[in-house]
Amino acid sequence: MLEARSLSKSFPTPSGSLSVLSDVNLSVAGRERVVVMGPSGSGKSTLLAILGGLEEPTSGNVQLDEVNPYALSRTRRARFRNQQVGFVFQDHCLLESCTALDNVLVPALAGGRVDDSLVQRGRFLLDRVGLGNRFSHLPAELSGGERQRVAVARALLLRPTMLLADEPTGQLDSISAAYVIDLLTELVDEAGSLLCLVTHDESIAERVYGCPQGRRVHLFDGRLVA
Repeated sequence: MLEARSLSKSFPTPSGSLSVLSDVNLSVAGRERVVVMGPSGSGKSTLLAILGGLEEPTSGNVQLDEVNPYALSRTRRARFRNQQVGFVFQDHCLLESCTALDNVLVPALAGGRVDDSLVQRGRFLLDRVGLGNRFSHLPAELSGGERQRVAVARALLLRPTMLLADEPTGQLDSISAAYVIDLLTELVDEAGSLLCLVTHDESIAERVYGCPQGRRVHLFDGRLVA
C-alpha cells in the first residue's frame, strides 16, 4: 500500500521559491494501476521521484507498506529503492556496454546478490517480454521497443512492491507503445505490484486505467485531482 499525504515540493530560484507540488494526497493499493496525467511542467515526474525515494519532499509524508523512505539513512534508503521500487523511464537507461541479460540483472548487481535463481529469473523475464533470443545482444543491436522491454524486465527482476513508469512509451511508435503498456500491466498484475504511470498520451492512459483496478488522476498547477 502506497500512502502519500500533504506532499509539497518547491525549488529555490534566483527570483524566489518555485512551487512544483502543493498538498498532494494519493493512496494506491497493491495490484492497483494509477495513471497520472497533466500538462508538461505540472509536476508529474517530480511526484514519481518523491514516491520512489529519489527526491525528498519539502513537506509531507510518503509510506510504502508503512515504511517512510525519507526517515531512513541514505544507505538504507538506497536499499529500500533497490528492493521495493522498480523504475521504468522514458529513456530506457540501459548500459550500452552490457548485454540485455546483464542489464536486467543490474538491480541484483547493485544489491550485491546475484545468484543462479536471479539469473534464471532474468532469463525468464526476457523470455516473457519476447526477447528470449536476445540474451546476449547489446542495446545498440535492439530496436527502441526491444530496449524498453528490457527496461521493463529489469524493473521487475526483484519483484518490487511498487513500479513507477515515467512516460515509458514516449519514444516509441504507437504499435510498440501499445505492446509495451499491455505487457507492463500484465507483468505488474502477475507480480502483485502496484503501478503508478505518468503519461500525456490519452490512448496509453486508457490502456492502463481501462483495465480492472485501473484509475486516472490529474495534476494541474501542482495539485492532484481525481
